[in-house]
Amino acid sequence: MSNAFVVALGMGTVFVGLICIIIICKIVGAICMAADKKKGIQPEKTDNTAVAAPAVIENRQEIIAAVSAVVAEELGKDISAIRILSFKKL
Repeated sequence: MSNAFVVALGMGTVFVGLICIIIICKIVGAICMAADKKKGIQPEKTDNTAVAAPAVIENRQEIIAAVSAVVAEELGKDISAIRILSFKKL
């Protein structure tokens, strides 16, 4: 047996296995969707028009001080060498 044959056989086995996993996932998804429809469960529809106002961050200066202390500690620098340009809640 040549090395190329062994490589091709190994790669073929991997890709056949991946294709089987994809097919199984599609079948299970279809079964779950059919079960949900049978029970009358509808997927939630999101309303993209309503955007929540950004929440006010309480103790903003304390949070910035804590974050800058952690960043300085991780970088091994003095806290005065750290400059935070913006800070927003994600």
